[in-house]
Amino acid sequence: MVTKIQKWGNSLGLRIPQSFAKETGVEEGSSVDISLEGDRLVIRPLRSDRYQLSDLLSLVRKDNRHGEISTGDTVGREIW
Repeated sequence: MVTKIQKWGNSLGLRIPQSFAKETGVEEGSSVDISLEGDRLVIRPLRSDRYQLSDLLSLVRKDNRHGEISTGDTVGREIW
């Protein structure tokens, strides 16, 4: 697809077609990473990872669990 770069204040702006935005999950306010790869301008959406506790706990297995870790004696008025 061919599009034009347009002046936006002191910067340049690029319009992203709706179909591309939907396919990549980009919406107004999304953060993107802009980089150069050789002579190419590459724009990648940044994902904000939102985790669900149940999903994280499903990854815990007997072989990747660790035992208790001592943090030393109590200090102050902790009750254990």
